[in-house]
Amino acid sequence: MQYFKKKHVIRIFIAALVGIILFSTLLDDRVDIRSVFLPTKELPIYSVDRDDKKIAISFDAAYGDEFTDDILEILDKYKVKSTFFLVGFWIDKYPHRVEEIHKKGHEIGNHSSTHPNIPKLSRDGVIKEIKETHDKIFKITDTNPILFRPPFGDYNDLLIQTARELGYYVIQWDIDSLDWKELGVEPVIDTVVKNTTSGSIILFHNNAKYIKEYLPIVIQRLQEKGFEIVPVSELIYKDNFRMDNSGRQIYIE
Repeated sequence: MQYFKKKHVIRIFIAALVGIILFSTLLDDRVDIRSVFLPTKELPIYSVDRDDKKIAISFDAAYGDEFTDDILEILDKYKVKSTFFLVGFWIDKYPHRVEEIHKKGHEIGNHSSTHPNIPKLSRDGVIKEIKETHDKIFKITDTNPILFRPPFGDYNDLLIQTARELGYYVIQWDIDSLDWKELGVEPVIDTVVKNTTSGSIILFHNNAKYIKEYLPIVIQRLQEKGFEIVPVSELIYKDNFRMDNSGRQIYIE
């Protein structure tokens, strides 16, 4: 008999808790019921919830420098400022290019020191990867980067939490140009132009084949559709935001 009484009390408690949560959602649509019952998972920023047609184009630089100068000329021609995510050993090899990217007004983000699989690292290992490249960027540009893109797009809670402690926002992308597949010019143009929406972050690679051919066409067509291309740090919200389950950053008023 006592067992059934306890069971009844537990049911009443659960029902009351659910009722409180449901009532809270009526008062504040920012409450996520799942967060009460499920462990939270850290997410990087894949895109941003905006209705002003701002988007960002980003370039990862880890291997090679053959087309970087062409990219900078194209960006100048279309009056676009972009974000370059640089790996530490790329900076060591092309310090003059880092300086040029910075002087032309483009943003420089951190893409790790050695391009490792970040989730396999300890906290100290993550800190080392971020800080070594941070210091190299600061030495050349006299600016402190605030954006980190993990190699291969691989991340875990430890990375995002550690990056946050170091003053970084972890950035992914919602539009993968697939330029690394080297499928040709048209596939890249179709993939990017058809799928880009307000708040999108587009991924390119600085040494991708055909980039000289498709980049100007992509930029021109996006601008014709009314998109304004800005650096990633101008696209994202720095505070007063939440992340939905797709990694979309949403501003909280």
